[in-house]
Amino acid sequence: MKPVILIVDDNEQILEFISEDLSEKYTVIKAVNGQLALDVLAKEPVNLVISDVMMPVMDGFELCRNIKSNFEFSHIPVIMLTAKNTLQSKIEGLELNADAYIEKPFSPEHLQVQITNLLSNRGIIKEYFASSPLVHIKTMAYSKSDEHFLAELNEAIYKNLENPELHVDQLADTMHMSRATFYRKIKAISNLSPNELINIARLKKAAELLAEDDYKIYEVSEKVGFSSQTQFARNFFKEFAISPSEYLALKQHERKNIKL
Repeated sequence: MKPVILIVDDNEQILEFISEDLSEKYTVIKAVNGQLALDVLAKEPVNLVISDVMMPVMDGFELCRNIKSNFEFSHIPVIMLTAKNTLQSKIEGLELNADAYIEKPFSPEHLQVQITNLLSNRGIIKEYFASSPLVHIKTMAYSKSDEHFLAELNEAIYKNLENPELHVDQLADTMHMSRATFYRKIKAISNLSPNELINIARLKKAAELLAEDDYKIYEVSEKVGFSSQTQFARNFFKEFAISPSEYLALKQHERKNIKL
C-alpha cells in the first residue's frame, strides 16, 4: 500500500500542484485548513502531513501543535510550508516539533526528498528495533507522549510475560484504550500488530535474561511465556537470525573478553 500523505493549504492551486506531484508514489488526501485536517486525521491512517502556515480557521502552527500534543497523532511527521522566511517563524515551527520546514516557493524535488527521508528514516528505526535483541522499545518514540506510551506499554507487557495467553484486549484495557485505538497507535509507531509487538517483547526480554547468564535456555523460555523451548528457539531465530544457544555462547564469550 502507498503511504498516505495529508496536504493542508487554503490555496487550491498549490493543493492540486503538490497532489499531482506526489500522487504517483503516495495516496494523497487534501484539506483547506487545520481544523479539517484534524477531522481527516481522526478518520484516516495518515503517514505524513504537509501543511501551509497561513490559513483561515486554524493555521499551520496550531495544527502542528495539535498533532504533536495529541496522543493519537504525535507520531506523524509534519512538514511546514511557508512564505514567511523570517528566523522567528522558523524557530516557532521547530519549537512545535515540526519535522521539516520548507520556504515557498519550493522545489518539488526538495519536497520529495524530505518526504522520502522522513518516511525511510522511521522505517529504518522500526527495523532496527525489531531485529536488535537489546534495543529498547522507546527508540521508536517520535515525541515525549510516544516515549511515555511505549514505556508504559513495555512495563505492562513485562508484567505479564509469563502468561502465554496475554492478548491485545488485556493490554488495551491496561492502557485505558479501545482495542481499535490501541491497534492503530501500535501499528503507526512500530509497523507491527500488537500481537507481533508482544512476541518481540517476549524475545527481547529473553535476550536480556540470556545475556545475564543466570538461567538455562528452557528456564528463559518459560519466564517469557513460550509453551515450549522448541517454539521459543524457532521464534528467537526468526526475529534475530541467531539461535538462543548461539546468542548465549556469544554473550559468554563477550564477558570473558571483558574480564581479560
